[in-house]
Amino acid sequence: MSEAAVITRWLPREARNAAGSILIIDDEAEIRESLQTLLELEGYEVDSAPDGEAGLARIGERPFDLVLLDLALPGRDGLDILRDIRARDPHLSVMMITAYGTLDNAVKAMQAGAANFIQKPWDNEKLLADVRAAVARNKTEEENVQLKRALKQRYNFENIVGKSEPMLRIFDLIAQVAPSRSTVLLQGESGTGKELIAKAIHLNSARADRAFVPVNAGSMPTDLLESTLFGHVKGAFTSAIASKKGLFEVADRGTLFLDEIGTMSLETQSKILRVLQDRKFMHLGGVQEIQVDVRVIAASNVDLKQLVREGKFREDLFYRLNVITIDLPPLRRRREDIPLLVNFFLSKYARENERPVQEISPQALHPLINYSWPGNVRELENVMERAVVLSSGNAIGIDLLPDYVVGRGSTLPILEDRVDGSLFDIVEDCERRIIVDMLEKSSWNQTEAAERFKVPLSTLNQKIKRLNIEIKKKHRE
Repeated sequence: MSEAAVITRWLPREARNAAGSILIIDDEAEIRESLQTLLELEGYEVDSAPDGEAGLARIGERPFDLVLLDLALPGRDGLDILRDIRARDPHLSVMMITAYGTLDNAVKAMQAGAANFIQKPWDNEKLLADVRAAVARNKTEEENVQLKRALKQRYNFENIVGKSEPMLRIFDLIAQVAPSRSTVLLQGESGTGKELIAKAIHLNSARADRAFVPVNAGSMPTDLLESTLFGHVKGAFTSAIASKKGLFEVADRGTLFLDEIGTMSLETQSKILRVLQDRKFMHLGGVQEIQVDVRVIAASNVDLKQLVREGKFREDLFYRLNVITIDLPPLRRRREDIPLLVNFFLSKYARENERPVQEISPQALHPLINYSWPGNVRELENVMERAVVLSSGNAIGIDLLPDYVVGRGSTLPILEDRVDGSLFDIVEDCERRIIVDMLEKSSWNQTEAAERFKVPLSTLNQKIKRLNIEIKKKHRE
């Protein structure tokens, strides 16, 4: 079994009841028995304690997914016990049990970190729904914490979240290729985390104590890109008032990450090829060769093989880069990672923006899992940052998500006239009509349409070409 796959096997949860384990802390025996019977019939493993101290002792003995805690306990009350539980395990979900006359205390308990509260007498169906939601949140948060801890200990993967099979395979590949000197090519749609993967390869290599230097080739004109990469001597061009080192020199004995390499001109490609072959280059305007030891990691959100066939990318450079290829899956193909990513970004932006938000409601999580995420992880991160910044309570509800994610005011075409086509035909037709609709709204300005879609212009252009959208013809009409 691969080392990455072992990560998910050692998690403590695997040894527990599949539905979840629950602790009931209540001084009334009838309440404990009633709740225990109800929950055990739903498949939960249930333990109970008659007071707070006994409950804390149970928590010290074994892990639980949820605690049902009575507010009115003998000796130390439920609020005191809640504070102790949160201090011991801030990730453990706690739901308070309260009578009608203690709603003010229930509010105080939620402000102290309780996930929810149960009112006496309770409605069985609502109680079970709340329990299911709390257990699910706890499992997701714990998986996120445990997985990130394991990845950091084993691989030093910073800010990479995932437990899906595609991501575990990528973790394996990173672990295998990082110690080598080989060039790596990362391929995937925009927003899939190519720079994070490149950093992980660097941090797990022998070059980890040297510079990791990223450069986006798609954001610079050719002259500026070459000056940035190779440096220049004084007087090489009009604005070269002083000599300047290039990024190949800055990255010497380290790693240079070339993003969007498919956008480079053929002339620049030939110079990159020479550095990869000979480990030598010259400053712009210079005559002296400079020797460097740089590992290159390249990335592209377009098919480089197709660019080679079209004569837009050098075949010899492609094969020089394509020593080891890692294909990053789009977010829609690893939906099981979305709850982990949601909680990761929620915690990150709550901390950065000093917001009290601690969780996301099941109603809000559902559309996030089902949305197609054309902008991938980057788009999800933006949505979560927006939701956290706009939040005022301790939970993110569906009202804080953008309309296009949850389907409010959707302008998506209804495809009743295409029900006889294949799924792929219907999806392609839907995508074509959405893009055409946005182009029309943007007066056929592709740059503006790409910005409104929150995707790079190159990604939109690829889709326009693949879907055979006639830009000029449509524009004339």
